[in-house]
Amino acid sequence: MLDLTPRQAHELLGQQPDAVFIDCRSEAEYLFVGHPAGAVHVPWAEAPDWDINPHFVSEVRKLVSHSIDRPVVIICRSGNRSVHAGQALEAAGFTRVINVLHGFEGSLNERHHRGELNGWRFDGLPWEQL
Repeated sequence: MLDLTPRQAHELLGQQPDAVFIDCRSEAEYLFVGHPAGAVHVPWAEAPDWDINPHFVSEVRKLVSHSIDRPVVIICRSGNRSVHAGQALEAAGFTRVINVLHGFEGSLNERHHRGELNGWRFDGLPWEQL
């Protein structure tokens, strides 16, 4: 799995139009916190129990039209869930999995706040909120 900063991932997505951009956070995070523009929502785990989505790999497989060699860029809140989701894709044979470091909201700072050190929104990259 390749790790890219949010800026690097954004650049890759602009250069590779066949790439699929997956936001693997929960539905509430995707809808209410916001999400990167162009990202497709496929949750890795969902509240309230945070059980792993048993259909995650098959949903992504459909999005890439069963072409496991297409680039799949995965983002979550801080870059942790996306690692696990990416590992599941690699175990299923996907060959070009890219994890977005620091995720959408970024790492926690010393006051336990996100969005002040790094992340997709911190870098001013395109995002939307429904």
